[in-house]
Amino acid sequence: MLRFLVKKVLLALTTLIAVSVVTFGLFFAVPNNPAELMCGDSKNVCSPERIETIERRMGLDRPIVVQYGDFMRGIFVGRTIGSGETARDCPAPCLGFSFRNDEPVSDIVGRTLPVTLSIVFGAAVVWLVLGISIGMLSALRRGSLFDKLAVGTSLVGASMPILLFGPLLLIGLVYETGLLSYPRYTPLTENPVAWASAMLLPWFALGFLNSATYARLSRAQMLETMSEDFVRTARAKGLPKTTVYGRHALRAAITPIITIAGLDLGAYLGGTVITETVFGFTGLGRTALNAALNLDMPIVMATVLLAAVFVVAANVLVDMLYAVVDPRIRLG
Repeated sequence: MLRFLVKKVLLALTTLIAVSVVTFGLFFAVPNNPAELMCGDSKNVCSPERIETIERRMGLDRPIVVQYGDFMRGIFVGRTIGSGETARDCPAPCLGFSFRNDEPVSDIVGRTLPVTLSIVFGAAVVWLVLGISIGMLSALRRGSLFDKLAVGTSLVGASMPILLFGPLLLIGLVYETGLLSYPRYTPLTENPVAWASAMLLPWFALGFLNSATYARLSRAQMLETMSEDFVRTARAKGLPKTTVYGRHALRAAITPIITIAGLDLGAYLGGTVITETVFGFTGLGRTALNAALNLDMPIVMATVLLAAVFVVAANVLVDMLYAVVDPRIRLG
C-alpha cells in the first residue's frame, strides 16, 4: 500500500513540474512584451526607458531559466521581484503581480478561490447523493414507473446545458415568483446563513445537471453488479437486502463512479466559468477568463497551475479511494 501511494505521488509531482514548465512558457508566448502590457497603450507614456524600468521592476531582464527558478521558489518560500530601488518583496505563495492593476496575484486567487470552492463542493454533494441514490433505486426497481421517470429525467438533465438551465432557475425562482433573492456571495466566515442562501441556486443548477450523468452511470453499474455471482450468493444466504445491495453490490459498482467524480471535481475546482457568469459570481474561472482576454499573464499562469494541482490531487485521491474500496487493487 505504501509503495502504491509513493508511486502515485511521485507521478503527480512529475506531472506538476511538467505543467509548471509549460505554464511558465505561456508567459513568454504572448506576442507582446509583458513590460509593454504593463505600461499601457499610450506610445507617449511607454517610452523605451519606461519599458526598461518595468522590466527591471518585474525581473524580466534576467535569463528565462533564472526567472523560472525564481518563480518556483517564490511559490514555496517567497521572493524578491526586481532589483535596486524597484525591488519588491513577494511573500509565499508568490505568484507575481497583475499586469493590469499591479495587485499581487496571490491576493486575487485568495479572494476568488473561496467562491469557486463554495460552488463546487456544495454542488458535488448534491450530484453525488442525488445521482447515486436515484441510480441505485432505479436499478432495484428496474422496469417500474420510478425507473422510467428516473431514466427520462436523467436524459433531460444530461442534455440540458447550464447556460440554459441557470437562467431558467433565475427567472422562475427569483424574477417571477420571488421565492429566492438574487444570489450575492457572502463569505462563509462572515455569515453562514447568507453564504448558504446565496449558494442554493448554483448548487442546485450544477448539482442537478451532473446528477443526471451519475444516475445513469450508477444504474448501469448496479444492474451489472447485481448479476454477479457474489451478489446471488449473498442473497442465497438470506442476508438482508440492505446488506446485499448497500454493502456488497454498491461497493463493487462504485469504482467507476469514483473515477468520474474525481475527474469532475478536479476540473470544476479549476474554474466553473459558465456557472459563475450565469449567477454573477467572481470566482477562479471567471477571473481566469477575464485575465486571458486582457492578456494578464501572471493571473493566467496562476490559475492554470492551480487547476493542474486540483486535477492531479483529485486523481491521487481517486487512486487512494480505489485501494480502500477494492481490496484487489490494494493487494495487487
